[in-house]
Amino acid sequence: MESQPRYLILRPENGGFTDLFTNALSGGDFNSFLDYSQFQSLPSSMSPTPTPTPDHRWVIFVSIFLRKLISFLSKPMDWTGRFLEFFLNLLSLNGYFFGLLRNFTHGKVVIPQRGSQTFISTIGHLDGRLDLKFATQGEFKPQLGNRALMDLCIMSSKLAYENPKLVQNVVTTRWKMHFVDFYDCWNDFQKQMSTQVFILCDKAKDANLILISFRGTEPFDADDWCTDFDYSWYEYPNAGKIHIGFLEALGLGNRDEPSSFYSNLQQKDANLMNSTNGVNVGANYSSGIDSDEDQSFTYDKTPQEKTAYDVVRSKLRSLLEEHKDAKFIVTGHSLGGALAILFPTVLVVHKEMEIMERLLGVYTFGQPRIGNRQLGRFMEPHLDRPVPKYFRVVYCNDIVPRLPYDDKTFLYRHFGECLYYNSHYVEKDVKEAPNRNFFGMRFILSQYLNAVWELIRCLTMGYVEGAEYKEGWFRILVRIIGLALPGFSAHCTTDYVNSIRLGKKSSPHMSSI
Repeated sequence: MESQPRYLILRPENGGFTDLFTNALSGGDFNSFLDYSQFQSLPSSMSPTPTPTPDHRWVIFVSIFLRKLISFLSKPMDWTGRFLEFFLNLLSLNGYFFGLLRNFTHGKVVIPQRGSQTFISTIGHLDGRLDLKFATQGEFKPQLGNRALMDLCIMSSKLAYENPKLVQNVVTTRWKMHFVDFYDCWNDFQKQMSTQVFILCDKAKDANLILISFRGTEPFDADDWCTDFDYSWYEYPNAGKIHIGFLEALGLGNRDEPSSFYSNLQQKDANLMNSTNGVNVGANYSSGIDSDEDQSFTYDKTPQEKTAYDVVRSKLRSLLEEHKDAKFIVTGHSLGGALAILFPTVLVVHKEMEIMERLLGVYTFGQPRIGNRQLGRFMEPHLDRPVPKYFRVVYCNDIVPRLPYDDKTFLYRHFGECLYYNSHYVEKDVKEAPNRNFFGMRFILSQYLNAVWELIRCLTMGYVEGAEYKEGWFRILVRIIGLALPGFSAHCTTDYVNSIRLGKKSSPHMSSI
C-alpha cells in the first residue's frame, strides 16, 4: 500500500495575540493554530489530547508569535525599506551628505530611479563590492573547492538582490560573462511575484559553466521573514519532510490546498518531462531571450503565474542541450540558499537524472534548514557520491542557518558539507555549526562578545586587509545594532564575502568564536 502524504502546518491566522497568549499561559496545546493530515503521526506531545512538553510549546509559541508580529508590521516594514533604499541611493548618487547639500544648493540633485542600472538594493549598500576577487584570464574552468568558483557563487548570491538591469550590467561588463535571463516568479500562496532568480553562463558559446542564483531574504520583506520563521512541513513519500514555505517559493504547491504539493511533487510523464518547446515562460526580464515552456505541471498557469521551478528547469534543460560540455551550479544566500538546494532535490524527486548528471555542485550561504534527516539520506547518493557536491557555508553566529528548529517536534536537519567560518574567518569542516538552535543559554555570552569584536574588527579591516574590506557608515551602523541582535547582523553578506576571500583552514583545536 502506498504511504499517504503527511503534513503539519502552523496557522497564525487562526487566532489573535490574545488567543496565543491564553494558550501559552494556560498550558494549552496550541491545537487551534495547527493543521495536520489525518494520517499524521505526531509525537505524543503534539497529539490533540496530551499537553505538549514545555520545549515543544515554546518553539510553537515563538514561531507563531514572530510570524504574527512580522505580518502585523509588514506595511511599516515595506514603507521603511522603500524609504531607506531611496535615501541610500539619493546619498550615493549625489556624493553622500556634503555632495547632496552642494547639489541641492545648485539645483542639481540626482533623483534615484528604481529599477535602473544605478539603483542599488539595501544589501548592496551594506556591501558595495561588485567585482570578482579571483578574475580568470582566458577560459573559465569550474572546479569544486576552487576559491574562484566559491567567490563567483557568493558574489552571484549577493548580486541576486539587485534589479535586473543592474544584474545584467554587472555580469556582462564587470564579470565579462554571458547573462542569460532574470525571472520574477509566482508564489501561489502569497499571490504575487515573490521569487527572483537569474541565470548566467561563463561565455555565450560552448560554455563550461551555467550558474543559477536565487534571491534570498530581503531585509524589509515581511513575507520572506515569515517564511524563514515558518516551521510547517510536508512529507513526500520516500523522500522525507520538506519545508512548506520553500516549496511554495519554488511554486510547488499552496498550503491552502495541501494536496497540491503531492500533485506537483509526484513523478511526471516521461514524454512530457522531456518536452522542450521554445515558448516564453515566466516574467522574464530579457525579452529577446526565449525560455522553454514545460508542460509537465498538473495545473494550468497564466504567463503571469509561471513558477521558479517551472522556469528554471525548462531553461536549464535547453541550456544544457545547447552547451554540450557545460555543467551547472546552483547558489543562493539565506532564503535563496534554501531554494538553491531544494531545486536539485525536486529534480531528483522528479527523476530528472539526465539533468542531475550535469550538476557540478550547490553552494549556499547562510541557508536555513529545508527538511528532515530522511530527506538528507534521500539526497546523499546524488550529492555525496562519488565526491561531495553540496556545501553549506555558515558564518559564525548567523541566526538563519539555525532555523527552523532542530528538535523532536519539527525534526528539521541540515545535510551536506558544512563549511563553518568563525569571526576570524577561519574555516572548519563540521557536521553542524556550533549552537545549532541559536538560543542555547551557554552561547549567549559568546554571541555578545563576538558582536563587540566584530564591531572593533570592522573599524580596522580597511587598514589591515586593504581598501576593499573597508566598511561604510551604513554597515557600521548595522554592526552597532548587532550588539543587541548579533544573529541578524552576522547574516549580512559582508562576512560571507570576507570568509570566502580571506578564509583559511583551522587547526583541529581552533575556537569557534
